[in-house]
Amino acid sequence: MKMKNLLISLLVTGLIAGPAFAATHKNKTKLLPYGLQKNLNLGKPLPPGWLKKLGKGKVLEKQVYNHGKIVVPLDSNGLLTIRIEGKLIRLYEATREIAEILN
Repeated sequence: MKMKNLLISLLVTGLIAGPAFAATHKNKTKLLPYGLQKNLNLGKPLPPGWLKKLGKGKVLEKQVYNHGKIVVPLDSNGLLTIRIEGKLIRLYEATREIAEILN
């Protein structure tokens, strides 16, 4: 009888606490909104307003980085220049932090 009660209490505790523990394992990586990701996968350009969000010191999202083409390869400072939708962006390769936006 004790074993049955113990087993039931463990099962109930697991069902109650399970969702609370699952919430701590969220993926913290920032992704593009579904529609933008879909357009990038189809080879379509980013909307004009999206590039306005880019600025010095901000981190370029991985999907946007992958969409760009490398114009100037990695230099001794860890900087490279990519072209995205006609804009030249110099950024640190390791962190994708934007150093400057060139026109």
